[in-house]
Parts: sequence; structure tokens; C-alpha cells
Amino acid sequence: MVEVTEKMIEDYQRDGVVLVKGLWADWVDELRAGIERNMAEPGPYAAENLNPGEGGRFFDDYCNWERIPEFARVIRESEAAQVAAKLMGSRRVQLFHDHVLVKEPGTSKPTPWHQDGPYYFVSGRQTVSFWSPLDPVREASLRCVAGSHNWPKEVLPKRWLSDSSFYPDPEKYMPVPDPDAEGMKVMEWQMEPGDAVAFDYLTLHGARGNEAATRRRAFSLRLLGDDARYVERPGRTSPPYPGHGMQAGQVLREDWFPFLI
Repeated sequence: MVEVTEKMIEDYQRDGVVLVKGLWADWVDELRAGIERNMAEPGPYAAENLNPGEGGRFFDDYCNWERIPEFARVIRESEAAQVAAKLMGSRRVQLFHDHVLVKEPGTSKPTPWHQDGPYYFVSGRQTVSFWSPLDPVREASLRCVAGSHNWPKEVLPKRWLSDSSFYPDPEKYMPVPDPDAEGMKVMEWQMEPGDAVAFDYLTLHGARGNEAATRRRAFSLRLLGDDARYVERPGRTSPPYPGHGMQAGQVLREDWFPFLI
């Protein structure tokens, strides 16, 4: 059983991020099999995130749980929803989507600093994303800026390959900061397969490239709490979910985004 202490809950609420040791320790093989299936049969949103001439491979794909049985089993049968409920202080937990990110050895490109929230068509104070490596990580771990989920302005979302903004009103957002240069408190951990970083959708995060001799496979799960509602965005969201038919202020439709608790 995964223990969620009062200190973990306090840390999560204060910092917007906390380490959950062994969240999916019993599900590592299942998730590895799911990622192999995902990479062999990419979904419509799969992407390669390197420009020509950049070494290695940085693959990602999301929203595949309905067609990859390994992901569905982990989402429905693991303790992730119960852990999320405690961290968020939420009575119910709703599935938003899954996300796979794979950096092959020699992939020097970092994951850019960003907040997930501005890319999404959902808002609320009760959100949690789990990022879990399926290989030991020492230098290619997730890096999160403590307290950034409480910043007064959201960070401008950008396209990763072109480093360009795609919303028509960038002045409503703060520029992407450089946490290392600006002396911000960056939290990161050396992690074993199945450990997970839990972080708020508005927590600024990124990751270094993978210079190790082994792959860095990671599985992410994005969950929502009681106060999450659909919001309009000024441009195409990520994930886009076309034709959803929802209106601003609504709880996300349960047939697409099922409640786990």
C-alpha cells in the first residue's frame, strides 16, 4: 500500500510537487509493455520532438488508455486515484489523460520549462499529474519549481520544436523563465522505476536531456479533482479533443473522462 502522509499533503499544497515512492512499483512491467505497444502502434497525437541534426530520439504520445489495455489496467486498478485524492484534498477523481515520454540514450535535448495548465481546456485548484520513470533516473529526472503553481500569471505555452507561441494574446501570460539562472527553488529526485513525481498542472517543470547509456521511459497520468471545470482557450489545446461539445464551466463529460473514484 502506498503511504500518503500529512507531510506529503502539506508539501504538495505548498510546493505544488512531491515525490511518491513506489506508486507504480508493482506495475512497472505492465507499463513497460504498454509503452512498447504504444511506440509500435503510435496514436494520432504521437510526436517526435527533435529537429534535424539533433541526436537521439524524444518520442511522446498521449490519450491512448482506451486502446492500450496495459494503461487501462494501471489507471483503474492501481492506487493512483486514491493517492491523488489525498494530495488534492478531493472527494472524487476524474481521469483527464495518459502521456508517454521516451528519451533514448544520447538525447541531449531537454524538455523545455512549461506549465501544463495553459495547454489544457480545464482549470481548477485540485489537479495532479503523476510522472513515473520506468528506468532508473539520475540526471534525466523531472525538475519542478517549488511554489510556481501559485504564481499570479500563467506561463506562456509554446510549441516545443519551434519555440514559438501559438495563442493570440501572449501578453496575458508571463514569459517562460530560466529557473536555474533566476535562482528559483528547483526540486528533483533520483528515482527508481515506479517512483512518481506528483505535481500540480500549474507547477513549472522540465527535464534535462538523457545522456545516460540507457533509455528513459516515463509514464504520466493526469487526474482532476472536485473543482475542475472546462474552460475556453484562445487557441488549439493540447490534447485537442475535437468535437467534445462542452461549455465553459461544465464538469468534463464523464463518457470521455471517467471518474475513477
